[in-house]
Amino acid sequence: MSWRRGGGADGVARRWVLLLCVGSFCLGLLFTNRMWTLPEASEVAIPNERRAKKGEPMAGDCNIRKVQGKPDYKDILHISDTQHDSQTLDKTIANLETELSAARTLQDSFLIGSPVSEEYKASEPTGRRKYLMVIGINTAFNSRKRRDSVRNTWMPKGEMRKKLEEEKGIIIRFVIGHSAISGGIIDRAIQAEDKKHGDFMRLDHVEGYLELSGKTRTYFATAVALWDANFYVKVDDDVHVNIATLGNILSKHILKPRVYIGCMKSGPVLSEKDVRYYEPEHWKFGEVGNKYFRHATGQLYAISKDLATYISINKHVLHKYINEDVSLGSWLIGLDVEHIDDRRLCCGTPPDCEWKAQAGNTCAASFDWKCSGICNSVQNIWWVHNKCSEGEKALLTASF
Repeated sequence: MSWRRGGGADGVARRWVLLLCVGSFCLGLLFTNRMWTLPEASEVAIPNERRAKKGEPMAGDCNIRKVQGKPDYKDILHISDTQHDSQTLDKTIANLETELSAARTLQDSFLIGSPVSEEYKASEPTGRRKYLMVIGINTAFNSRKRRDSVRNTWMPKGEMRKKLEEEKGIIIRFVIGHSAISGGIIDRAIQAEDKKHGDFMRLDHVEGYLELSGKTRTYFATAVALWDANFYVKVDDDVHVNIATLGNILSKHILKPRVYIGCMKSGPVLSEKDVRYYEPEHWKFGEVGNKYFRHATGQLYAISKDLATYISINKHVLHKYINEDVSLGSWLIGLDVEHIDDRRLCCGTPPDCEWKAQAGNTCAASFDWKCSGICNSVQNIWWVHNKCSEGEKALLTASF
């Protein structure tokens, strides 16, 4: 009997404990929900440093205004300087990735011969000065007298040459490599001449007559790396040039992306070893008696920047024929290139260039075909200059 009464009281106690537990659990849930409920967006106060920028009261003002409308969570999250720096870094990385992608696109366009997009051209770095043209005068170690004759006729010297660069955007340099023994007496003589005149472009190339194709390739790659120009010109040191006339000719094609300008020819492929301009790889051009593909004569030609860049990128895989003008033509023949044949770039010496000048059709370049340049140019270039020069005023007043 006593066991049952005791059991009844114990049962009541257990029911109260159960009820208290359930009540406590419900109160806990209610309390937790109220503690973790996010405030309404309209109740988020503007931070003091952002309010200061907007001209609102600072922390001392008790009348704290509330954000009206939808909050700008981006502004709230970017308060920290560390987070701001991280965002700047991400943006920089994204810009670099974009530029890298554009550069790869440009290279691909060169490889397949497709046009370069205007968007890429607009995004090119603007820090470098833009020039109209770079004129590289091909010369050799033993051509000191030829160089002096050029300096004293059609090529400006000293301050006049610098003024030409600054005002007209025209760079002129003698182009030469180094001897087989780099740093020898021949190289030191060129260094002394360059110190005196400051008009050389030195190439990482071993000089030699049979290496003209390699020298031409290295010239374009070096020139496009040094100067950002619309055109890159190669001319021999025994050719007379009227710079203003050449600039006027090239400037008419400045909006064309890939142009190859010169006096186009298609001479025979010579297979006899004892003749001048013998072609050791004549078998590549078909049957005996065939002609070369159309290409510019080697005394003077010009290519646009895109083509010079293409040569620079692919210089290690471009095949070299023994004749440098043939080599250049072969590098460009498979591309989407406009060949421009302009006979003003290959006039004869007087009376040819003289008559044309009198008729108002001034020549850009003059030489003797039979000598592949001006015959005995050290003496005769003076005569050609006096008869066929455009005059100093032409260059000073030229507007390209």
